[in-house]
Amino acid sequence: MAEKMLQFVRLAQHQPDKREATDRRADWNEVYRPFVAEAASEQASRCSQCGVPFCQVHCPLNNNIPDWLKLTAEGRLEEAYEIASATNNFPEICGRVCPQDRLCEGNCVIEKGFEAVTIGAVEKYITDTAWENGWVKPPKPVRERPESIGIIGAGPAGMAAAERLRVLGFQVTIYDRHDRAGGLMIYGIPNFKLEKDVVVRRWHQYAEGGIEFRLNCAVGRDISLAELHRKHAAVLIATGVYKARDIAAPGADLPGVVAALDYLIASNRKGLGDAVPEFDSGALNAEGRHVVVIGGGDTAMDCVRTATRQGAASVTCLYRRDKANMPGSMREVYNAEEEGVRFEWLAAPDAFEGKAKVEGVRAVRMHLGLPDATGRQQVEAIAGSDFTLKADLVIKALGFDPEDLPMAFEEPALSVTRWGTLKVDHRSMMTALPGVFAAGDIVRGASLVVWGIRDGRDVAEQIAAFVEKGSTALAVAAE
Repeated sequence: MAEKMLQFVRLAQHQPDKREATDRRADWNEVYRPFVAEAASEQASRCSQCGVPFCQVHCPLNNNIPDWLKLTAEGRLEEAYEIASATNNFPEICGRVCPQDRLCEGNCVIEKGFEAVTIGAVEKYITDTAWENGWVKPPKPVRERPESIGIIGAGPAGMAAAERLRVLGFQVTIYDRHDRAGGLMIYGIPNFKLEKDVVVRRWHQYAEGGIEFRLNCAVGRDISLAELHRKHAAVLIATGVYKARDIAAPGADLPGVVAALDYLIASNRKGLGDAVPEFDSGALNAEGRHVVVIGGGDTAMDCVRTATRQGAASVTCLYRRDKANMPGSMREVYNAEEEGVRFEWLAAPDAFEGKAKVEGVRAVRMHLGLPDATGRQQVEAIAGSDFTLKADLVIKALGFDPEDLPMAFEEPALSVTRWGTLKVDHRSMMTALPGVFAAGDIVRGASLVVWGIRDGRDVAEQIAAFVEKGSTALAVAAE
């Protein structure tokens, strides 16, 4: 079937059809229409089947992309799903939210001159087809083990670790302070990028496979880390990072200046049908307001595109570097531009104006200077370049820092790095407390869903080895 591949010389790259910007501004549905079988097969056939596949090398999960592309081109979709799911716990989610233009597709060898293979959309198509046909099964072990593992956090890292440990036979309980599983996949990422039923069906499937979820349970409030440590053979901390970075500028504490995650969580909760007083009061609702979002990452793009759907009077993104230096996905930037978002490049906030509430953002033009030690150009303010943007809602999307977990968990023995992330042995992924592991953003810092999955899979192997070693030692002692 080799003749089916290498079709990039005659077939152009094609993403699934994108809905018109005017239509998608009016609802919360996903931007791209589903691939039809023929289109998915054709796009998969463009793969050059490299001997050293850079797409796979630059995927955090090292997904076997050429293999499942070839199987898709041949119409062997169930086999394609088996290959895709062998290295990825949530391929249907990564196909939707991964910045493929920076990872797999951005490193496709045919990108120069022919444009990259459409990897993300094919991955989504494979897995959605698998769900429709009942090929996706709950995690079931071959043999049950008596040992239990406690996992704090039901985000990508915690869920991925739970699935791997359950398949190995362990009894797994996930503790999460929210009322739904999924972490930022359910509360942080807007519906137009990731429809919530996609996350919910994984949660329910994991519960069906025997993973226990203890929701509305905050460690440090409802149960202590010490209790979990006594109860379980091992504990994994996978809480993520939620503390918003602030900006030191006059007026930053004015009403109407809000953190990005507070804004996105309120919007997602409203979409899920929850009562959200902060949204209903208008404090976290952009309808009819002049919105300025500060930042240039994917979270900033989520905020500006959410504001357009809420019916904002105007939406402006203020970013201190230029478009070429945006840290977020270029696809998201293009989607935002199509939806009417205005970008103020090379501009940074200097102060927030207003008395009883924010009324404007005073900004200054910036100049890209010499590279710093990391190779990234430094930004320098241009004297006398001040200007003011009208704003009655300002959203700070400046990134996230870890919460003080040693304090929150009342466990001073936990060590942290100078960045506030949990310190672990990078081979065993264990913290300073024996039997307590950590993975995901709480160790790595704020990152992508795909990296959370990778860390969760890796730490599951380390936890299994630790428990197995302890069981062997007990058996020897008993003899």
